Amino acid sequence: MDPTSEQLLWMYEKMVEIREYEETMAKVYLEGKLPPKIQKGLAFDIGAGPVPGEMHLAAGQEPVAVGVCAHLRREDTVVGAHRPHHFAIAKDVDLLGMTSEMFGKANGLGKGKGGHMHLFDPAVKFSCSGIVGAGAPQACGAALAAKKLGKDWVAVSFFGEGAANQGAFHEALNLASLWKLPVIFVCEDNKYGISVEKSASTAIESNADRAAGYGMPGVLVDTNDAVAVFRAAGEAVARARRGEGPTLIEVKTDRYLGHFQGDPETYRPKNEAQQLRQHDPIVILGAQLRARGELDDAKDAALRSTISARVQAAYEHGRNSPYPAPEDALLHVFAD
Repeated sequence: MDPTSEQLLWMYEKMVEIREYEETMAKVYLEGKLPPKIQKGLAFDIGAGPVPGEMHLAAGQEPVAVGVCAHLRREDTVVGAHRPHHFAIAKDVDLLGMTSEMFGKANGLGKGKGGHMHLFDPAVKFSCSGIVGAGAPQACGAALAAKKLGKDWVAVSFFGEGAANQGAFHEALNLASLWKLPVIFVCEDNKYGISVEKSASTAIESNADRAAGYGMPGVLVDTNDAVAVFRAAGEAVARARRGEGPTLIEVKTDRYLGHFQGDPETYRPKNEAQQLRQHDPIVILGAQLRARGELDDAKDAALRSTISARVQAAYEHGRNSPYPAPEDALLHVFAD
């Protein structure tokens, strides 16, 4: 299953938007968090600045999000992980509300109380979680609901390779296969679970091989390429819509930035990220579009200008929106 020209252009545009969004956040997030603007003696203040808390960015991992989401409809469910922005943008989550949420503002997706790891947009059936591995069972729930309603909707669970060692991952795959649920499990293998290399934490080379233990297809995409992901996801989504059950896809992808912003990345070989950028998936897809006559310098410049304006508008919206009122601190939260 090869993408149409329209789908190729959509993937390229979304990848550029994701990269612009993440690289902008990489700068905004550090505002007010570094010396000399923080307490003397500290090297980094995670709670300071306009965007407090941790921040996990996905620059380099764009192909996983767009290659899968190119096949999805508005009524399909996506459940992301703690590094969720690329999935959210590819699923057309409200960019203004998403950005306001990261700034902790009252008009954010979660009224400013969830932050970047807890983004929820029911209008497009998107959610994510900061708990590693938590999304797989949730995707099973959405898939079960679709099946009971007699709909051909699918659910997608995105997670990192570290989550494949969590019990919830295995429980979810077992249940999905047992009940033939229309769910696609997508593992982003970016080599590192926080700072631990996969080879030091995982007994099997490819998590896609684990699918056999649960009676479902396992597909390895061994290149960080949007078209390759598109092809693998196309069959998995079609299979799920036909009522034939789940699929596990593992994609070898690249994380250009640290596990979190402010990560010293002492565990990575020197210049590793720079070397990975030599195989930038956006550049690769752009070259493919140019070879097909679908993209030229003028069209690319216009597209990037439009995207930049959209992203900057979202950040200005987030900065300038009001904070929640103090008296609303206990509204829209769960407590036990």
